[in-house]
Amino acid sequence: MTGSFLSRTGIGRRSFFVAMAMVFAGGVSAWAELKLPAIFSDHMVLQREKPIPVWGWDNPGTEVTVTLGDQSVKARADAQGRWKATLPARAAGGPLELTVKGTSEKAFRDVLIGEVWICSGQSNMEWPVAAVMNAKEEIASANYPRIRHIKIPHTPAATPQDDVKTAGWQVCSPKTVGGFTAVGYFYGRNLLQQLDCPIGLIGSNWGGTRIEPWTPPVGFQSVPALKEIADKLDEYPTKRPNGSIVHQSPLALYNGMIHPLIPYAVRGAIWYQGESNNGEGMLYYEKMKALISGWRKVWNEPELPFYYVQLAPFRYGGRSPLDLPGIWEAQLKALSVPHTGMAVTVDIGNVKDIHPRNKQEVGRRLALWALARTYGKPIAVYSGPLYRKMEVEGNKVRLFFDHTG
Repeated sequence: MTGSFLSRTGIGRRSFFVAMAMVFAGGVSAWAELKLPAIFSDHMVLQREKPIPVWGWDNPGTEVTVTLGDQSVKARADAQGRWKATLPARAAGGPLELTVKGTSEKAFRDVLIGEVWICSGQSNMEWPVAAVMNAKEEIASANYPRIRHIKIPHTPAATPQDDVKTAGWQVCSPKTVGGFTAVGYFYGRNLLQQLDCPIGLIGSNWGGTRIEPWTPPVGFQSVPALKEIADKLDEYPTKRPNGSIVHQSPLALYNGMIHPLIPYAVRGAIWYQGESNNGEGMLYYEKMKALISGWRKVWNEPELPFYYVQLAPFRYGGRSPLDLPGIWEAQLKALSVPHTGMAVTVDIGNVKDIHPRNKQEVGRRLALWALARTYGKPIAVYSGPLYRKMEVEGNKVRLFFDHTG
């Protein structure tokens, strides 16, 4: 069992044994009573039409019963106190109550079944609804109780974490929506309107971050061009002299902000990042491949949909004018990875603001990809124009684009 786990996640042997030493140092008495990770709370959205994993910790050997509505399954805590139960897939609906009984009992109320998406990246994904174009009007009209959002706090970690502190799931309303990821909210609102089912948004994002901290070990290991990173994962600095975690080191945000979510069932991920990797050119394509492949492997979802946002135009001071086109080329190339899509934004940016405020259109364009490619909606044009090829004809150059309407 240990070998298969290390193989699937790509965790280095040093990191694994450090983590295991911490577990045994604490002893099994750490689980004096039933505990579930913080991703489970009142108002959560569970993924429809997929088996629903529920997991946690209790005293070793304890039988745990998990009940959702009229369905119950049982599990038993292992020698380390870990247990996992999997409920059958359900259609969209709710509200339901999820109860878990072991040495104690926990109940989660107002649980909906619908579509769950991870919303990750750096500041343009973290950007809140309260700071978008027409924010006052957007907040006032945000009466969408079937949209739910959970914010994962900034939590870098040197080793993979099993849990992360959160304030739990929030129901969308004018009182709560201001702090939601804006791109995620407008994405979810479009999905809600077209799919007529609950939408869950997991906001795991951090402004100014590079792509490497979000990538799991197995992602780096799957891309030959990144072998140098993969071979040195245990050598990157994890702590500063004051003891704080180096959040830009490879793995740091995967360890603390993504790993605690696994194996929570999700439909897919949306991603808005790249500003902090600007200047890397096609190397960024290799890193996107690593991120996408890595997330798919740790979730055991080889076709997990992954939709991302093209960087908007911006005058990066002191940078080569070729840097941004280099990232654009890398992002375009990433479309060669199956089950991906890119929201084109070259027409809705602001060259004087690295955080364009029109997040409404970004969310809508991401949703078009999902509606067409993931949900099979008959949408004729779901992408902005994408360059396909060029042909030289005498003294002329002919350009060809896909998705031209």
